[in-house]
Amino acid sequence: MSRPPASPAGDDLWARFRGATRARIGLERAGDAMVTRDVLALQLAHARARDAVHGRVDFAALAAQIEPLESLLVHSAAPDRATYLTRPDLGRRLDAASHARLQALKAAAAPDVVIVVADGLSAAAVERNAIAVLKAVLRRLGGLAVGPVVFAAEGRVALGDEIGACLGARLVVELIGERPGLSSPDSLGAYLTFAPRTGRLDAERNCVSNIHADGLSPEAAADKIAWLAKAALERGLTGVGLKEDAGPALPGAAGAALPPRPRSE
Repeated sequence: MSRPPASPAGDDLWARFRGATRARIGLERAGDAMVTRDVLALQLAHARARDAVHGRVDFAALAAQIEPLESLLVHSAAPDRATYLTRPDLGRRLDAASHARLQALKAAAAPDVVIVVADGLSAAAVERNAIAVLKAVLRRLGGLAVGPVVFAAEGRVALGDEIGACLGARLVVELIGERPGLSSPDSLGAYLTFAPRTGRLDAERNCVSNIHADGLSPEAAADKIAWLAKAALERGLTGVGLKEDAGPALPGAAGAALPPRPRSE
């Protein structure tokens, strides 16, 4: 897209539009190509996205940040990153050792909520945002029985279903690195599934996405996640039947109270 000529006063007519979006609009041209500055910026954004996908999360460092909370590390059936990227199905289930370990931890009194932190498709998203979101969510889940925090390597969204089922949780909340784009390589997502078990469909989950420095803040995301978690446990469902309606909660608030049941239920 060619940038329109500047006004006689020298004003950039596209400046106010670029100030409202991170999209690449109104780019300058040098002949039939973009100017060098914009080409280099695009290449840098692409490199950051690739680094996010191929990066590795330091789960030991993350676990240290939440001590003395109990945590454990599990691994999906994808043995390495290359396999994970080419075999999504393996990232959706635990390896045999992790499955057995979680089954052995299953308590007689099942937790209300288990929180899983998985690397997903962006290591940068997890390392920059996951702990802040995790701590903010835990502050809002007072009164609920929360199981150990589970860190999952080479994990996809559906891996949380098996983890939650192994631990007997009523609800699983999975924080996971989202597929990076050229404007946000470090976006974190949160997926909530009631009565987790292997085979759950995406339509049976709720998602809070776009959590990063230029998107949804950890506090605002935690308000939404906590509202959904409490609503899911009260109503016994997640997914298309549960609409998030937390309202404009103030940052740092203890979490919004649940509204009355929708008339459609």
